[in-house]
Amino acid sequence: MNENKTNINWYPGHMAKTRREIEEDLKLIDVVIELLDARIPISSRNPEIQKLTKNKKKIILLNKCDLSDPFSNQKWVEALSQEAPVILTDANSGKGIEKVSKKIEELMKEEMERQAARGRIHKTIRIMILGIPNVGKSSFINRIAKKTSMAVANKPGVTRQKQWIRIGNHQELLDTPGVLWPKFENQEIALHLAFTGTIKDDIIEKIEVAYALLKTLYPSYKINIQKRYNITDEEIRQIEKNINPMYALMQLIGKKRGALVQGGNLDDEKIASIILEDFRNCKLGKITLELP
Repeated sequence: MNENKTNINWYPGHMAKTRREIEEDLKLIDVVIELLDARIPISSRNPEIQKLTKNKKKIILLNKCDLSDPFSNQKWVEALSQEAPVILTDANSGKGIEKVSKKIEELMKEEMERQAARGRIHKTIRIMILGIPNVGKSSFINRIAKKTSMAVANKPGVTRQKQWIRIGNHQELLDTPGVLWPKFENQEIALHLAFTGTIKDDIIEKIEVAYALLKTLYPSYKINIQKRYNITDEEIRQIEKNINPMYALMQLIGKKRGALVQGGNLDDEKIASIILEDFRNCKLGKITLELP
């Protein structure tokens, strides 16, 4: 296993068109909701969104907070609150969703009072959600709109058609084209996006990514790995003596999980899938990969 081999270079060509569409639609918008993945708030943030929305009222949602470390969540809330109001949400469980509409009303209170003074009592607040793929945008819209008409999947970029969705008496949400693909500033960001599934598994070297994930988790989350795969302290000591301990750990996980091919050899591809799925489904515990 070559430690320097993992190299992800990928950036969709339709990004410029999407940016232009968002720029045009923002003229109609009162409040922007920026959706981030609470496990990787830096890597799941497209700098273009900050540029595009600098003159707009904004709320930042740290979504998938049920998958991330609670202590780290609070650190991120404190850090990002200097820029805009921050709400911890989990679209799958519904956590924090009810706070979003209330926060929108708070942000727009003065503006609504000004409009009412001019005779526009029932002005509709128009909202746009912006975020990179796989941060839970469609799931969030389903929750806040209390319906399941959106196409939801744990795959990047499933949302296609533009539509307005009523989410309250005076609130409407513009769905697309609020997806801006990330541009990889460095390989660490690219790997974090691969770990969480934002970059599709079929365009990456899955074995190399799982190896890099173990290497990233090991210093802080060794106990989580041991617990999940029933690895003893003695087995860890033996692994750490190995010339390539992370690959030895992958192999041990494969043995523990019975990831074998014909002839009794270990299937590295299957081992990689097990590790990545366990991380993405929180079976390795609540983990945050980035701190403020």
